[in-house]
Amino acid sequence: MNANKRHLKRVAVLVSVGRHPVSGVARYSRNDAAALGMAVALAESTSGVSIDVIHAGNPDNAALSEYLALGAATVKVIETAADQDVLPGLKQQLENYDLVLCGSRAEGGEESGLLPYLLASELGLALVAGVIAVTPDTDGVVTQQFLPKGRRREIGVTLPALLMVHPLAPSSVRYAYAKLRAGSIQKQTPPRVIANGSNAQQAWTLAPAKARPLKLVAQEKRSGHARMLSATVTESRGGQVIQQGSASEKAQAVLAYLREHRLVDY
Repeated sequence: MNANKRHLKRVAVLVSVGRHPVSGVARYSRNDAAALGMAVALAESTSGVSIDVIHAGNPDNAALSEYLALGAATVKVIETAADQDVLPGLKQQLENYDLVLCGSRAEGGEESGLLPYLLASELGLALVAGVIAVTPDTDGVVTQQFLPKGRRREIGVTLPALLMVHPLAPSSVRYAYAKLRAGSIQKQTPPRVIANGSNAQQAWTLAPAKARPLKLVAQEKRSGHARMLSATVTESRGGQVIQQGSASEKAQAVLAYLREHRLVDY
C-alpha cells in the first residue's frame, strides 16, 4: 500500500469569463460550468469533499456572479490586472488541493489553452485532457476521456491531479437566481510575485472575427455506392476546361454550370 496516497478532500474549479459568440457580452464559460458540475457531483457522491471556485482577474466583473447562480457558494478571485500573468497567483493558490478541474480553454481572444499544462508542470500534477466524466475511486479518481469517432477511454488517476474538461462534456448545472443572491465574491490578495505588470497585452491587437467565404459545392447526385467507389478509384467528374473564347463566353459557361447545379437562382 502506498503510504503517500492522497484521498479526495479538496477540489478546486478554475473558472474564466466567457464571451457570447454573437454579441460579445461577457458571460460564464460553458466549459468551466461543466467542470463545476463535475465537482458538485463528486462532492455529492463523496463525503467530506469541499469545493473552491477560483478565478484570476478582475473581481468586479459581473459575469463572475453567474457562477454563483450555477452552484458555487463562493468565487475566490485573485485580483490580477489585464497585463499580468495569472500563472504565479494560481500556482500559489492551488498548492494544497487534491484535484483541480478546469475547462480546456477560455473564450477570449488571447487564450491559447496552455494554462492548464503550465500549471500542471509547475505544481507537479498529473494531467488528463478531454475529460467528460469523473468518479471517485479508492486510489484516486477514474476519468472518462473523450476520443474521436465516438470512442471513450477510462483512466485511473492518482491524486493530486489536474483534469481538463472537454468542451462537449455534459453539463448538469442549472441557473438559480436564489443561489446568486446567497453566494458571494471574495477578493484574494495577489501574491507579490505578480505585482509588477508586463507589456504583453500591448503586443496583441483584438478585432472581431471575419466571416469566412462559403464554398459553392454542387449537389451530389450519385448513389452511396458510387461515392464509396470514387473514394478508392480516381475518376473524371466530367468537368470542362475552357481555354478558347472571349471572357464573356467563359463567364457564360461558368454561369450555366452554376444554374445547372442550382447554385444561383438568376
